[in-house]
Amino acid sequence: MLSAGTATTEITPPVGSIINGDFFSHRAQSVGDPLYAKAIVLQSGAIRFALVMVDTCSLTYEFLGPVKQQIEAITGIPQQHQLIAATHIHSGGSVNGIFLSEVDTAYCALLGKALVQVVAKAFECLTPCMVAYGSVPVPEHMVCRRYHMKKDFTPFDPFGKGTDRVVTNPFGYEDQILEQAGETDPELAFMALRSLEGTWLAVLANYSLHYVGDFSKTVVSADYFGHFARSLKERLGAGADFVALMSNGTSGNINIWDFLNPHRYPGEPFEKSRLIGRELAAHIVDCLPQLQWDAAATLSAGAAVFELPVRKPGHAALMRAQQQVEGGVLEGRRSLDRETVQRIYAREQLLLAAEPDHCPVYIQGVRIGAGRIGAFPGELFAETGLWLKERFRGTPYFTICLANGNIGYAPPPHELEAGGYETWRCRTSKQEAGAEPEIKSRMEQLLKGL
Repeated sequence: MLSAGTATTEITPPVGSIINGDFFSHRAQSVGDPLYAKAIVLQSGAIRFALVMVDTCSLTYEFLGPVKQQIEAITGIPQQHQLIAATHIHSGGSVNGIFLSEVDTAYCALLGKALVQVVAKAFECLTPCMVAYGSVPVPEHMVCRRYHMKKDFTPFDPFGKGTDRVVTNPFGYEDQILEQAGETDPELAFMALRSLEGTWLAVLANYSLHYVGDFSKTVVSADYFGHFARSLKERLGAGADFVALMSNGTSGNINIWDFLNPHRYPGEPFEKSRLIGRELAAHIVDCLPQLQWDAAATLSAGAAVFELPVRKPGHAALMRAQQQVEGGVLEGRRSLDRETVQRIYAREQLLLAAEPDHCPVYIQGVRIGAGRIGAFPGELFAETGLWLKERFRGTPYFTICLANGNIGYAPPPHELEAGGYETWRCRTSKQEAGAEPEIKSRMEQLLKGL
């Protein structure tokens, strides 16, 4: 028999805290809506598993290591059975230094304690439950953010190569767009949990869409993930212990900034994220009458670690980067003109060169009843997520990205060759061309073994 416990704790950073997700650090000046860490703890026989969604941009192995150790000490849940993932909002406390964004060490201390507490609380609330899975296509909020441009257009890249065949988010060059350059995964997938008496416990949803970010960069907000959770709880009429979680799917090449149809959403702050969150919640509620509930579900989980080579700069590239960083001041820059972007990426080459030659990749899988969930510590493209779903056609499956750490983008080989922002070599795009095939093959192997 399967048992589940749920818990929520607020993790809103204080005003003045560092917000990351941009090329620069920002300081929180106001709170649009609160941030949360939300936990589901599952148990079947001797097997226990914790799943936690955190309203932040990304997490690191280094931050999560001590957190998972404490969770295991308190609950007995093995570290390899703890899935802790970021929603990937760009409007929360900074746990991971990205580009010129700094880590907020004071916030990290608060967040670490909160994550331990929320899992411990969920563990204390275990109750026998039933599980069901649902799925509905929601393509209207999916936009491939990579574009093929007109023949005579010369794309910018920070290394001055001029060889990119794809442009990501072509702000100001809308008239040069030919077409979008990739596929999307329109599926809104979800797992629902209820007590054996029918009380709502949790809904874990998965959608392959980046954050919306329709508000100031100094505002703290849970973005559409938060609007989804509040709307779903309201529509279900669920009790105080109900937890709605939206996880980030394989959205590495997907966002909502439609450069071919820029005026199809309301333009006021929070209106777009509110609309999307509420519509996703409504789609799930519409699916509920068709769900098939399993009151005898079992649980299995696994994890694997392997290493991938890091795509490092050569000697000549390092010399150029050194000259660029020495020749220009990055301190105080706040506008992303081309010179600033070049210097930011020059700094990235120096930092990347100092990293180990191989990067550990921690993947994870869990089977809950008839469904499987995969977890990857970075950003996969929709193409990769669709490939994995095809391997489990006929059974529920989805991938949670930015789970248990962040090794950056892992584009398919042909996308890496095409260029664009997601492929520009830096600490958050450092995988070689063979990484994505290796990742999806190992994830398939792990998940099929559950």
